[in-house]
Amino acid sequence: MSVKDLADYPWDAVAPYAERARAHADGICDLSIGSPVDPTPDVVRRALAEATDAHAYPQTVGTPQLREAIAAWFDRRRGVPGLEPRNVLPTIGSKELVALLPTLLGLGEGDIVVYPRAAYPTYEVGARVAGATPLASDEPDEWPEGTKLIWINSPGNPDGRVWSVDELRRAVARARELGAVIAGDECYAELGWDAPWDVEPVPSILDPRVIGDSRANVLSVYSLSKQSNLAGYRAAFVAGCARIVGDLLTARKHLGLMPPGPVQHAMAAALGDDAHVAEQKERYRARRDILRPALEAAGFTIDRSEAGLYLWATEGRDAWESMGRLADLGILAGPGVFYGPFFPQHVRLSLTASDERIAAAAARLRAAR
Repeated sequence: MSVKDLADYPWDAVAPYAERARAHADGICDLSIGSPVDPTPDVVRRALAEATDAHAYPQTVGTPQLREAIAAWFDRRRGVPGLEPRNVLPTIGSKELVALLPTLLGLGEGDIVVYPRAAYPTYEVGARVAGATPLASDEPDEWPEGTKLIWINSPGNPDGRVWSVDELRRAVARARELGAVIAGDECYAELGWDAPWDVEPVPSILDPRVIGDSRANVLSVYSLSKQSNLAGYRAAFVAGCARIVGDLLTARKHLGLMPPGPVQHAMAAALGDDAHVAEQKERYRARRDILRPALEAAGFTIDRSEAGLYLWATEGRDAWESMGRLADLGILAGPGVFYGPFFPQHVRLSLTASDERIAAAAARLRAAR
């Protein structure tokens, strides 16, 4: 398909609700977009500054320091040992990889790309840009012949669903039956809240308990935007099957898709420092602990949301009605219909607002009971 055939960017439809929310006497509480508002950690900013003499082209494959840092992080934080430099590749944020992966894998007409029923739109867009057929399905038994790429998003955006080791294992087994590539989009993995993910690491699709002793046709995609407040750096990576990573590297060399050198240096620093990640997680936990009970008191039910940056909420009526009710309170959310046609009564609220704005939103919700 041509890019001219893409639908309008969906967030444009939220503009009237944003205007209603901004009219509130105490201003808008914008909980619609998951864009970090907290400072980039000093350890990362210092690393970026150290690398500003970036006169040469950066390495598409990533610096040795960065590749070692990615492998060490997977071992230390995700329970995925033994990754080598040939198994990892930095990307310019994770969204571009999600959008381009079907194309870079050579998919096209007649090929099926499976993605979650509750999903941000880029999985579907990437399939359509490649000329493949998108299919929203969470049940491995329903994945049909002709499926060439399967996306798992755990923890999920918008619903915060975490796939257990057993669920991931079943998904990988089905992908192997189909001869499909399976990719886990895992960028919220450091943000587990409800048991058991409040104490146990969220499982990676590369976990040996999931894939056994073979990484063939399995990929994990991760972003530092959420754990390290690096959304503006466009800092992410893909890891897993050495053959696919090698093919992606070749294609990305031809396309000039390489993170800037200073960003690569900063990524390595971020991946080596767990303290700032724990600090940021506690910020989000505190905001969640304030916002969730206020939403529930105002008549919303919170579904899933056991991990990640969002509360997936419904009051049992059309999402646009809920959007209007919240906008009249000066609160801007995201309508569930942006994340697939299966959730017309849900809204998504982000924890990426300041402490003061989260507290203001909670106060308005409690007063509106």
